[in-house]
Amino acid sequence: MRKILAISGSLRAVSSNTAILKAMAALAPADVDFVLYEGLGNLPHFNPDIDTELPPEPVKDFREQLTNAHGVIICTPEYAFGAPGVLKNALDWTVSSGEFTKKPVALISASPLYGGGDKAHASLLLTLKALDTITDEKSRLIIPAVYKKFDKESGKVSDTTTANELVGVMQSLLQTIETVSIA
Repeated sequence: MRKILAISGSLRAVSSNTAILKAMAALAPADVDFVLYEGLGNLPHFNPDIDTELPPEPVKDFREQLTNAHGVIICTPEYAFGAPGVLKNALDWTVSSGEFTKKPVALISASPLYGGGDKAHASLLLTLKALDTITDEKSRLIIPAVYKKFDKESGKVSDTTTANELVGVMQSLLQTIETVSIA
């Protein structure tokens, strides 16, 4: 069984980015253990002085979940033309410990705006490159006008094109995981 760790860049209780990840969980093949990471808001502000052999418990848990995952899907909004601070903070906690090194990662940005969070997406691609992740073109998706593509009542994808794109991202990530595990 392949394990996917899904990280939403939003802390909102009713987040469209979290809804996207939940929709992807429903679309995942039966042999995929799809886990939504729920500790983003519990991570302390990154500080190298407390990044020791015994890091804070939320950091230790986050790193363990990353280590145990075969791949990661990040779905994020855009705040002030950039990545949300809580998401960047989480990624910063892995710079020296290396949990993302050679880890297959899919990146989705979604926004109510017609840019779809493209600036956050571009910024996170740079960070993921610095973390030495494996991210290919087919594992990336920008979703503009996200509110028009989801049923607010059910939380399900109502736009067929978007649903197909999400399936494509999932398939690409799973293919990359297979390629990495064979190598």
